[in-house]
Amino acid sequence: MTPPPLLSRLRLNEDQRALLLSVLIGVVTGLLIVCFHVAIELIGWYSRGTPVGAQPWRTILSPVLGCTAAALLVMHVFPRGRGSGVIQTKAALYISDGYVPASAVVGKFSACAISLGSGAALGPEDPALHIGSGIASYLGRLFRLSRSHLRTISPVGAAAGIGAAFNTPITAVLFVVEEIIGAWNASVLGATVLAAVSAVVTARAFLGDSPLFRIPPFELRHPAELLVYGATGLIVGALSAVFIQAIRWLRRQNEKQPPWMAYVRPAGAGLLVGVIGVWMPQIMGPSYDAVDEALHGYYGWQWMLAFGLVKLCCTVFCFASGTPGGMFAPTLFIGATVGGGLGALASLYSPIPMSGVGSFVLVGIGTFFAGVFRAPITSIFMAFEVSGNYRILLPVMVANLAAYYVSRKLEPAGFFDMVARLEGMDLPSAEQLRERAPLRVEHAFEPGPAFAFPPGAAAEAALADLRRCGQTRRLAMRRRGGWSWVSAAQLEDFCRRGFGTESLDDLLPQGRLPHLYPDMPLDTALRLYEEEDTLPVASRAHSDQLLGVLPLASILAAYGLSPKVTRASGGRS
Repeated sequence: MTPPPLLSRLRLNEDQRALLLSVLIGVVTGLLIVCFHVAIELIGWYSRGTPVGAQPWRTILSPVLGCTAAALLVMHVFPRGRGSGVIQTKAALYISDGYVPASAVVGKFSACAISLGSGAALGPEDPALHIGSGIASYLGRLFRLSRSHLRTISPVGAAAGIGAAFNTPITAVLFVVEEIIGAWNASVLGATVLAAVSAVVTARAFLGDSPLFRIPPFELRHPAELLVYGATGLIVGALSAVFIQAIRWLRRQNEKQPPWMAYVRPAGAGLLVGVIGVWMPQIMGPSYDAVDEALHGYYGWQWMLAFGLVKLCCTVFCFASGTPGGMFAPTLFIGATVGGGLGALASLYSPIPMSGVGSFVLVGIGTFFAGVFRAPITSIFMAFEVSGNYRILLPVMVANLAAYYVSRKLEPAGFFDMVARLEGMDLPSAEQLRERAPLRVEHAFEPGPAFAFPPGAAAEAALADLRRCGQTRRLAMRRRGGWSWVSAAQLEDFCRRGFGTESLDDLLPQGRLPHLYPDMPLDTALRLYEEEDTLPVASRAHSDQLLGVLPLASILAAYGLSPKVTRASGGRS
């Protein structure tokens, strides 16, 4: 039985309910993500011991058992909890009208808490995103939102989940806009911001408001340093393309193996992580402590490069094996350590004064992220949000855009697009949505102000003008703004009835045509065509200035369509 709407007594419309609900989604999601963090820590303490690596047998055994148990949970108990969570949330938006089952939330919470707590080389942010979208979907159904609002409520919860997990509301909103929604949507943006902020505030009330990383001071000591940051971005971008291709190759190899191997692969990935973790415990789990240590120069360039490459291999095997967990944290770790290692190495041989190693670690945080996820705006603002220093923006932009460019050249598909296709889903690519040039009125309209009679034109003079030009109709501008169509037949009728000297504004009906603007998208303009097949195009600076007209046939031609649409049966309409 569907519960009654809880806000019916407040008599709010659906848009108001959706905004109010976004705050509730943020609070509930924030509380659940706090429990998620606590569960990961508790499982880590009991399974791996403290400090990590003190007992080698536990370090090896923990990820083996944890990855296997988590994979079994999503294979047999919670199949909706598989994957990282981003693809599933995107599928809810584009395929299932925003529906995310409650079992996905339970499964994602339990399976990822086990895998991450036991040391799998994955992260908690993507699962938190999926958990948040599931909470939003459930609350949306509980409050009986319409289909259109339910469809867009899952990204609202996604932003709340990733914001609470990563403690960065702006980054959460931008990531959801870039990766889940794929385009700026004003109707969803306000609710997304409210949910992300309320989730972060809730999580900070329990986990504290300390930043995820302790950021050292940053200062660009010489302009030529930008060349080093750019070169770092190029190298990390190439590495991110290799990362995507390696996961694709492994996933396709897995499809060729017998079904029983699905039970062996998670254990094998866990064994790899555990064995390496005996010597490199920094690569186990989300690895945020290791990033913080790298920011403060705890490691030499050899160790940082080794950490980044080893983490990359472990993450590839864990994700390809079917172990549930996210990719957000591993990309940050790989970018930070490889960027820091390359920066430290360059400092040894640089003839110019260089910033400290922590600066390269900080700039590198977003480079691998930008190359893998193809979310350059998110990666830039993420570095700024965690550092709070605007001076970091220029080096971050140089490095991240270089990584983004090289990764796209070497591997056209982004990570999540690649995974969606491997899972048989054809979801819209965020890059395609961003870069697809929208068709606008200016691309199709016929320019020329001679399409209209001036205000106060007499019917007799207008008819003579029409006959001289060989036209059958023309727009007539009204004294109070706007235009109306007037035909030669109408003008002849006015003259026959003795109104030839009267103004067209007095003779024509009071109704005015809807008018278009050059920057208006063609799909928006198309909705205004009701009774007339040609509408006027006006200037936004001077709404009474006619720029031209736009026939309906020109819109169809701009879309590559013929005005005559062939029916499936072979007839014509």
